[in-house]
Amino acid sequence: MPLDDVRSRIAAMVRAGVIGDRERAATRHAELFEAPGERWFEEESPIRRVHADSAMFVGGLRALLLQSLHPLAMAGVAEHSDYRHDPWGRLQRTADFLASTTYGPIDQAERAIARVHAVHERVTGVASDGRPYAANDPHLLRWVHLAEVDSFLAAHTRHGAEPLLDDERDEYVAQMAVIARGLGVPAPPESVRALRDQLRAYRPELRGTPEARDAARYLLLQPPMHPAARPVYGVIAAAAVAMLPRWARMPLRLPWMPVTERMAVRPAGDALTRWLRWALTEPAV
Repeated sequence: MPLDDVRSRIAAMVRAGVIGDRERAATRHAELFEAPGERWFEEESPIRRVHADSAMFVGGLRALLLQSLHPLAMAGVAEHSDYRHDPWGRLQRTADFLASTTYGPIDQAERAIARVHAVHERVTGVASDGRPYAANDPHLLRWVHLAEVDSFLAAHTRHGAEPLLDDERDEYVAQMAVIARGLGVPAPPESVRALRDQLRAYRPELRGTPEARDAARYLLLQPPMHPAARPVYGVIAAAAVAMLPRWARMPLRLPWMPVTERMAVRPAGDALTRWLRWALTEPAV
């Protein structure tokens, strides 16, 4: 099979999982990149570079694992999310939100934020420890945002094609704050130092609940997919776990194997993200 055909087949499979069928992918690409209108972020800005890189596959899974450590955030997922019955649909909706806010015209970005607000309005309840929760609670919104920014940046730093310089890392955090404020996050961090400080402030609230450990097992070991895709997903999962700090792994009962991670997992993650980057880059005509 010609190399370009191999590339096309891999790209089609990946896009089908992240975006949907070929027709939808083409439509969304046109709506995001060809539609007229001002964008929040300029071409080649850090947020566009980070979110376009295949390292996001690893960063996205790390973010989900990290987010699960807040009992109230995890309670909302466990009781209201359809991640078990429709994991790829949830992935597609999340990817579409990031694409809309990162690359789309401002009116599309604002509509995407409004849709998230509307969904969050229905996500309320009482956690297993008796505390009430609401997805639009600014404190929980901040936690979800921090986990995402930290994870996306960590994945890009480790596996990205062109890791950001220090000032670009700060700019990335500040650009993500634009989206966060739209979602209702109060005073989101605008530098890497502020990001770390705010993450540290949440540490006393975090723990590994049964719901969080169950979600981790599902995400790492049991997601429904074609058997041929499992080895690829296994590398993504291992790379995501390898980037979690030790304090985040213990509550989820995830292993700590620094030598294996340094010698095997990290090189495998590098190879996989390079392979995906190649597959998803259109060949020159």
